[in-house]
Parts: sequence; structure tokens; C-alpha cells
Amino acid sequence: MKTNEWISSVPVYEPGKPIEEVARELGFADVSEIIKVASNENELGPSPKAMKAMAAAATEMHRYPDGGCFYLKDKLSAQLGVKPQNLLFGNGSNELIEFLGHVCLGPGTNFVMSEGAFVVYRLVAKLFNAQLIVAPMKKLTHDLDAMLAAITPETRMVIVCNPNNPTGTIVTPAKIKTFLNKLPAHVLAVFDEAYLEYMPDDKKPDLIKEIQKGRENVIILRTFSKAYGLAGLRIGYGIAHEKLIALLNHVRQPFNVNAMALAAALAALDDEKHLAKTRKINFQGLELFASSFPKFGKTGLEFVPSFANFILVKTGNGREVFKELQKRKVIVRPMDGYGLPEWIRITIGTPAQNRAVLKALKEIL
Repeated sequence: MKTNEWISSVPVYEPGKPIEEVARELGFADVSEIIKVASNENELGPSPKAMKAMAAAATEMHRYPDGGCFYLKDKLSAQLGVKPQNLLFGNGSNELIEFLGHVCLGPGTNFVMSEGAFVVYRLVAKLFNAQLIVAPMKKLTHDLDAMLAAITPETRMVIVCNPNNPTGTIVTPAKIKTFLNKLPAHVLAVFDEAYLEYMPDDKKPDLIKEIQKGRENVIILRTFSKAYGLAGLRIGYGIAHEKLIALLNHVRQPFNVNAMALAAALAALDDEKHLAKTRKINFQGLELFASSFPKFGKTGLEFVPSFANFILVKTGNGREVFKELQKRKVIVRPMDGYGLPEWIRITIGTPAQNRAVLKALKEIL
């Protein structure tokens, strides 16, 4: 059997362990006592309106979903101020990144990303046998000038994760504007805004204006997985010029978004109260961690101020701290896979969860 030889070199994404498996390994009888703050999920869960919509949709699971996402596309386009033709939905925003790979990447092309950005970008470059160019960060933040300098005539895509996972840092609207003004026309700028809803309003870039003006080499990726609490349903969306959306539709499989996800996302858009509560609890959680870390020991713990729903903190041997926290029924994400072996990433949870995480961390450190 002949296969594409480069596939075996594509790294396999390392998922976090299920809570039930951690409980079994460590001998914990009550799974509900385990606090999982490793995957940047919304600990408030889905909107009550989304839950109701899912229950109603469950009776129709013998039907294929709406392949064109008609009603969701109609509602979301009206909210965003774009045309329905400017939207494309995917099985999470990860699938949309793969679509972009199909359309833009291949042997002899390259893809520019930042060194400390979401690991899936690396996987996609490898998947399409494209060269990956990694630009250095500046203080754990995207250095847009370094990314521009890394572009070559063979560059097809440059991706900016804003806020960035796993650092929680952002680039300002002014820097993004300068970046776009200097971006060569042959390069597609991909802005991954999975955590946009957690940003303070005065920090949010308004990239939709670029789409409204007819710019063809910009795409914005967003998701219902984070602030909307629908990670288990896998639904994300892209906003771009209709020409790019049409190209991406050529590589999209029919029925790529399931009916339950469509129903839940449609209802979630109507629940502004749940979204506001999510944002409020997240801001409070970030403030709690930011005020607590400097009080650890004599010198405190170094951390990165975050604009997302997680916080990066330097604890020494991150993998060992991760293991010790698991013994105390807390699951976080070690950062050695990102080249940050002394750090861990903690998702912001409920107020009670946040206090429990800090208590467990103090016991160890």
C-alpha cells in the first residue's frame, strides 16, 4: 500500500484525560469532586435556552441537519452586520483551519505562525506538506513585525491568535491595522478569535469592517465552544469575503455541522444574559488569580496577564505540579508541549473552583 509519506510525521494532538479516567487512576470514588480546569471550557455550561433547544432537537435526530445552516447563518449575519454569503460554519473552528489548508497550502508553499500559538496550526501545516515558518514572540505576545518579516513569495497564510492560546495575550487594534496595511496581497491573514467574547470591549479589534469593505485576504475564525459553552457540540464559524467562502465550500463535506449543534447555537445567540454572566465571572476569576499569585511565598509567582478564560502561571516544573494537583483532584494543563516546561495553564472556573485551585496550588508550592 502506497501512502503519503509525510503523514507519519504529523504530530498527534495530546488531549487531556477524561475526568472519569483520572478518578479511576488515582482511586477517587466521587468524580464530581474533581475540578477540570485544563481545556478552557465554560464551567457555567451551556445557556439554559440552548439546553431547551437541544432537548427539542433530540426528537429529530433521525433527520439530516440543514447542510446550509440557513437559520443560523441568517441570524448571525444580521447580528454581525455581514451578508449570509460571508459566513461558513464548521465542526469547530479547527475544521475551518483544515479547510483553509485544502484551499491554500501544499508542497512548495509556506504558512507563518507565532512560536507560542495554538498547536493545531502546526498540525495543519504538516498535514498539507507545507513549510511552517515560526516567528518569535515578544514577551509571550505575537510580534506582528516579526511575522511580516517572515513572509516570503511562497507564503499563502499567516495566522494570528487573538487572544492567544495558551498565553492569553493580545495584540492591539492599532497594531493589527498597521499589520494589515503592510500585508502583501498574496497572503491570507487568518485571525483566530476563539476567545473574543472574553476580551474587554475596548480591546476588541473590529475586523468585520475589513470584510464589509470587501477585503478579500482576511478571514476571522470564531467559535461557540468557549464563552457559549458548546464545546461538546463542535461548532465554529468563519467570516470572510464571499469569494473565499465560496472556495471553502468546495472542500466542505455535506452535513459537516450536526443538527443538535445548529439548534443550540441558534438559541445561544438569543441568551445575552448567560453570555454577560459568563464574562462577569471570568473577569472576577482573572482578578482573583492575578491578586493571589504575587502573595505566594516570598517572591510570588510569575504569571501572564490574560484577556481570555485562562491564565498562564510559572510554577517551576510544570509537569510535576500538574501531577501533584491531580492528586488533589485538580486537573490543569502543563505547558511543556509549548516549550514552556516551567508553566501551567489554568482555566478560569466558578468562584468556588478558583478558590479550590489556589488552595491546592498553595499546598504544593
